[in-house]
Amino acid sequence: MIFDNTVPIYLQVIRQIKMDLIQGKLQLGEKMLSTRELALAYQINPNTVSRIYKELELEGICFTKRGLGTYVTENKEILITIKEEMAKTAMTQFVESMRDIGFTKEDVLRLIEQQY
Repeated sequence: MIFDNTVPIYLQVIRQIKMDLIQGKLQLGEKMLSTRELALAYQINPNTVSRIYKELELEGICFTKRGLGTYVTENKEILITIKEEMAKTAMTQFVESMRDIGFTKEDVLRLIEQQY
């Protein structure tokens, strides 16, 4: 993964984990990589991974079983919420960009219809 220097690394990895979850690369209830394994996979500091897992736990995306590791939630509603939040963020960015370019709502809808 190539990191964007304008966004904290831990947020970028959290976003990637969320993407892996909604794309099915990471399954509900699946055991996640250990702190060390994730640090090696992304070539980041293990302390950053600890922060990532702490943030994901606060969001209800994962949980830790003492001595056994960290697991993805089994709650399907969390998956739906993540997907909707990511879609809303993408749409907001898209609409703002189109407005900045000078497109009207009708122009945007026409372009979407043509591209879809």
